[in-house]
Amino acid sequence: MVAAPLAGKSASSLSLNAIATRKGLRFGSAIASGAPGADRGSVANPAYANLVASQCGLVVAENEMKWQALRPTPTTFAFERFDTILRWAERQHLAVRGHNLLWHQPKWLPAWLNTYDFGTTPHREAERLLTTHINTVLRRYGQRIGSYDVVNEAVRPADGVLYDTSLSRALGGAEPTLDLAFHTARVAAPHAQLVYNDYMSWEPGNAAHRAGVLRLLEGFRRRNVPIDALGIQSHLVTQGPDVAASVTRLQRDWRQFLDAVTQMGYALLITELDVRDNGLPADIAVRDRAVAEYTRGYLDVTLSYPAVRDVLSWGLCDRYSWIEGFEPRKDGARRRPSLYDTQFRPKPMREAVAAAFATATSR
Repeated sequence: MVAAPLAGKSASSLSLNAIATRKGLRFGSAIASGAPGADRGSVANPAYANLVASQCGLVVAENEMKWQALRPTPTTFAFERFDTILRWAERQHLAVRGHNLLWHQPKWLPAWLNTYDFGTTPHREAERLLTTHINTVLRRYGQRIGSYDVVNEAVRPADGVLYDTSLSRALGGAEPTLDLAFHTARVAAPHAQLVYNDYMSWEPGNAAHRAGVLRLLEGFRRRNVPIDALGIQSHLVTQGPDVAASVTRLQRDWRQFLDAVTQMGYALLITELDVRDNGLPADIAVRDRAVAEYTRGYLDVTLSYPAVRDVLSWGLCDRYSWIEGFEPRKDGARRRPSLYDTQFRPKPMREAVAAAFATATSR
């Protein structure tokens, strides 16, 4: 596919956010904090920070707002690393998303919370812990943050059932726990977009996950829970070298899912875009072309929904992608999941994202 021409400047000379903005979209990325001089994808790495600032209109902290980073003990908060990201973003005139206020899985809660003694009134103590956390964060940042992943990944992918945690056991179930998180966030940040964020995707094996997310969203609407949008993480996985056939095969069920979400009145965000190059040969040129084609196919389908306004990648370059450590290729070839390579050079995936923005329907 070829991008529509951009008046005045070529797609390569415009930032991704500038191209997106022409269609009423925004483009952003995750970024981390870090020590000066450290080779990581952080605001303290000038080369990487400059890349993010040059391409993006908004950013999200990679890990620094999660409970494990922000809440070292039941009585203390550690805001320094996230504050560093926020101050940097504001100097660059970038909007900031909050990620996240509750990652509702035991393995992503701090160890102290998984073994916490809720005492003789567990419901009251669990409510205090959760609401204190959300209120403290939201009141600290006020109007400086306009969108929050209030709840992250509460649905078990294998069966679509909600995870059980120490908080949900004390509060009488997962639904009351998630509802409390959203109600608390709405009161503390009435200006903010409140998002449920999850990684249900369009690849095979995600049907139960998607069904569970739909049940959760239906329940939120039925119970009048104040949630505005679904965050679609979009950690994509290629399905082999025949990309066109893959996109054709996957898009029907994906459209059915997005139709169901938008018919409930929810907005959509792409929150964590990257691509695992599975089933593709080691040859870099071949892999990069296939990843770009797959990305373009996914974005063309998903951006056809005007409910999508924000698209964020989970990092901009291969050098700092989490995927290499999470799931290395069996053939030993280094993963290439991002828009820029290890030397910060744009890849075909970057061109694909730009083309998808350029041809998207205006919002």
